[in-house]
Amino acid sequence: MQPTPKSLRLHIGLFGRRNVGKSSVLNALTKQQVSIVSAIAGTTTDPVEKPMEILPIGPVLFIDTAGIDDAGALGEMRVQKTRQVFDRTDLGLIIAASGCWGEFEEGIARELRERKIPAIAVFNKGDIAKPQPELLETLKQANMSCVETVATEGRGILELREALITTAPDEFLNPPAIAADLVPPGEMVVLVVPIDMEAPKGRLILPQVQTIRDLLDGDAICLVVKERELRDALDRLRRPPALVVTDSQAFLKVAGDTPPDVKLTSFSILFARQKGDLRQFVEGAMAIERLRPGDRVLVAEACSHHAIGDDIGRVKIPRWLRQFVGGPLEIGTMAGHDFPADLDQYQLVVHCGACMWNRREMLTRMLRCRQAGVPICNYGMTIAYTLGIFQRALEPFPDALETYRQALG
Repeated sequence: MQPTPKSLRLHIGLFGRRNVGKSSVLNALTKQQVSIVSAIAGTTTDPVEKPMEILPIGPVLFIDTAGIDDAGALGEMRVQKTRQVFDRTDLGLIIAASGCWGEFEEGIARELRERKIPAIAVFNKGDIAKPQPELLETLKQANMSCVETVATEGRGILELREALITTAPDEFLNPPAIAADLVPPGEMVVLVVPIDMEAPKGRLILPQVQTIRDLLDGDAICLVVKERELRDALDRLRRPPALVVTDSQAFLKVAGDTPPDVKLTSFSILFARQKGDLRQFVEGAMAIERLRPGDRVLVAEACSHHAIGDDIGRVKIPRWLRQFVGGPLEIGTMAGHDFPADLDQYQLVVHCGACMWNRREMLTRMLRCRQAGVPICNYGMTIAYTLGIFQRALEPFPDALETYRQALG
């Protein structure tokens, strides 16, 4: 399970005040010295991540955070880092010490409730004091599991593991398909995989690998080709494939080589559906029509990578957008977990496929864009729209296609 990417792991965030034993709880859960434990408040400065496996959940990622009550200028920076963890948390652990539950803990619980994130109240240091029965009853009525622990002695950790299993969200245990639900078992999918400078040496990129595995799990047949071999490969088939999936950068050539009666989409659009809300992305792509010279566009990347000379996010997409608009655009770029608080300064956000992220973080960003009234779309949908093949790229997805047609009137 160690090589399992973060995007496929249940993200479990540990939140609480300083010195309540968050790191001790993490160390006890993992049976490893993951985080430094000290009596000095504020020992944990940046979020600490630990991947592991919990059966029957499977691969998980624990995120130990700095105390939410940290003080001072440096403390405020730590708190901001902790708040970023909310964006990618699938299940929250609220650590409280010695039976105490005050406004800090209730504030964390409220934040998790508003985000519809399941949570567990962990009352650590139970050898010093225990929570009042009335408090436990109140939390249980709010559908929050409660566990008492003495993490330094390993007491209550088994019960905490059981609570993790029963509280894990159903959408993680039964994740949405990438492409298998689009193709009947036994049918063929042709995957177009360009090999360029950004392709990792000796292997395929993560979205391609995950799509292949998803299709094989659905008993589909996969044929993998480069864009130059697509037309010859299609000619050799005895009957047309059920679907062609391409890297978005080769969209125009692949669209030209794929017969019009064969459904076509891209890896990026598949992940737009799997990681987020495809209909909101459709609305965001159609907002490209309203862009005018001088408008501001944010290009957001989930991961940090070394940009090559013709980078998709920094060079190609800005070029296609400027060509579509017919003038200059002010385009900014952000990578990783950074995302601006003042989104209303932008007329459009263009996001990568988020293959390295869990679905929670992508949905959180989409919600923030909706709250700010800023349209958001992803790389593949932006490319398809600017190249004039948007409707065709949506044909495998009836709901998204209907959203597009209704918007056209």
